[in-house]
Amino acid sequence: MNDKNSKILESSLYDLWKKQGYKHPLKTCSGEEITILDAGVHNDEVGGPDFKNARIRIGNFTYVGDIEIDKNYSDWKTHGHNIDGKYTRVILHAALTNKSNYSYVYTRDGRKIPSICLSDFIEEKDKESLANNSDEPKQDSGSNVKCSSLIKNYSAEERDKYLRKLGNDRFEKKCKKIYARLKELQFVREMNLKEPVISYELTSQFHDKKFNNSDFTSREIWQQLLYEQIFEALGYSKNKSQMLHLSRAANINFISKIENDGVITEKYEAALFFISGLMNGGVNLTEPLSQKYFDKISIHWNSINSLYDGKYFDNDSWHFFRLRPQNFPTIRIAGGARLLAGIMHKNLINSVAKRISEIHNFEVLAKSLRSVFIVKADGFWKNHFVLNQKSNSDMKYFVGAGRADEIIVNVVLPVFAVYFEIFGKKETVKKIVKFYNEYEEKSDNQLTIEVAQSLNMGEQIHYAVLTQGMIELFRNYCSRNLCLECEIGKLVFN
Repeated sequence: MNDKNSKILESSLYDLWKKQGYKHPLKTCSGEEITILDAGVHNDEVGGPDFKNARIRIGNFTYVGDIEIDKNYSDWKTHGHNIDGKYTRVILHAALTNKSNYSYVYTRDGRKIPSICLSDFIEEKDKESLANNSDEPKQDSGSNVKCSSLIKNYSAEERDKYLRKLGNDRFEKKCKKIYARLKELQFVREMNLKEPVISYELTSQFHDKKFNNSDFTSREIWQQLLYEQIFEALGYSKNKSQMLHLSRAANINFISKIENDGVITEKYEAALFFISGLMNGGVNLTEPLSQKYFDKISIHWNSINSLYDGKYFDNDSWHFFRLRPQNFPTIRIAGGARLLAGIMHKNLINSVAKRISEIHNFEVLAKSLRSVFIVKADGFWKNHFVLNQKSNSDMKYFVGAGRADEIIVNVVLPVFAVYFEIFGKKETVKKIVKFYNEYEEKSDNQLTIEVAQSLNMGEQIHYAVLTQGMIELFRNYCSRNLCLECEIGKLVFN
């Protein structure tokens, strides 16, 4: 890709598509002229093609459907569009560059879609203009703190104190939410109900029930709780809900029926992938390793599917769009299957409880907990992001140190704070809260980076309690324009 092309953003290509400003008419690689009758409606939602309901004429035929625009031809597969059902209505793939001059991309069901190389139809001066537009300062993303220019009027000590308060408030909210879910799980178990019969609008029988700590001695409810919380955390924002619902469908009651005969992780993978719907594309596979893997987990699934009577998911419900391949739901489920095996067969809950109780050096405890939740890549998914396409290099981890930190901060510490509170270990609860306030994370995210910059913070961004406080600050005050209800806003704007 030349230097001009490399500077052009996809957002600039969207503008070009809307304006349809080309030096000569678009043509397919085979020479058929393309007439754009209607460029379509720009889709700025979470997933799916970039333009919906377009009308184009290719040769003598008129097509109605969607348009996908990428910087590179290879992005069609890299972004998982070839296995994503949301792209089955695409009628034209337009890429800025296509080094190998490939004429088509393929949908999940094998349909050929014409692919054109936009740079062949753009004047050099227009490329320069598009590249220059990409160099313009970015608009406010909406995640900056509105009082950032006035923050000098607020001392660093007061800022940190307030963020710590917000971070601890956030931790307490998580504990309450986890305890509420634990009560639901116990109620379902006692009443012998099958989820998802029960929801957050619960029956009066549930609301009237008085729970005692002795109600929570069942190992299965703690396994289910941790399983759900981990899977939700693995889903990130785009697949968070899907991962949570998958863990509730393929629940511990079903998982515990699967015989452990030495290939239990493969069986868990098979169950999760087939229930999730992500193996629906396992037909007409052309890549030998993919065919071998699909055949193997199909055998596992066929041996256990009679144990399952829950719901199945549609693979269209999973989001691959604008995700780094390492964050694809396929990779997260592969990592989740290994953590699930730890919960079921490696006494993970007792192991974590023992580490929290017995390790008093917080730096050692942090390393010890990370070692539990970092998952090294192995097997088929070590060198595949999607079925039927081998990746260019091997992956090192299904769950790396950064994601392990997020699981520890958002799941492990609040879950075990509730666990030790229920079983009367109040000193251990205090220890967990202190540990949370001193925990340093290995990575950060775009939201906390921008908020930290706005608040003129430095290395402290890596303290979990402060990053959680920043998230709480932004979501509850900044994004809602409730500046005068925020302690910082009250001072700087007055």
